[in-house]
Amino acid sequence: MAAAASVPVRVCHQEIVKFDLEIKAAVQDIRDCPGPLSALTELNAAVKEKFHHLRGRIQELEQMAKEQDKESEKQALLREVENHKKQMLSNQAAWRKANLACKIAIDNSEKDQLLHGRDSLRQRKTTKESLAESASNITESLMNISRMMSQQVQQSEETVQTLANSSRTILEANEEFKSMSGTIQLGRKLITKYNRRELTDKLLIFLALALFLATVLYILKKRLFPFL
Repeated sequence: MAAAASVPVRVCHQEIVKFDLEIKAAVQDIRDCPGPLSALTELNAAVKEKFHHLRGRIQELEQMAKEQDKESEKQALLREVENHKKQMLSNQAAWRKANLACKIAIDNSEKDQLLHGRDSLRQRKTTKESLAESASNITESLMNISRMMSQQVQQSEETVQTLANSSRTILEANEEFKSMSGTIQLGRKLITKYNRRELTDKLLIFLALALFLATVLYILKKRLFPFL
């Protein structure tokens, strides 16, 4: 009967130890919780539930101790129950300290975030001013480049106009040269024709002179030497 009764006691004791370890781990999680408060609330709800189960198992063990037939076993179990109660109270104190430390850490973190948000806002403001100044400088540079390009385009237009005028002048000179070339060719032909005419005239004059001399000689011969 005693052996049968020790089984529930052992099971209850194992469950008490299990919940105790789980509570210690949960308290450590609360101590390490970075926030926000909603996460801390969820962890506290889980710890409360574990304390509820632990308290129930301790009460069961205490009831089992009171039901023991042997006084020695009864007192041993009651001492064990007291140890578990003290351990539970110690866990509750650690739980409260962990909550206090976690809340302080979350508050400090929120303050740091608020300060960081202000610094970030100030930094964004400075960045916007820097960007505005950079944009102004870029706009001015683009305007200078635009003016330079406009001047280059104007110079290019003037160069193109000069080249067009030069090309027109060259074309006109070429036309005049062609006209002069035609005139020169015509003059050359006329000179050649004149030279031919002059040669022909000289030949005719020579033939006429020869005929005249022959006629004069013939007349002189007939008059001076009629007997010949």
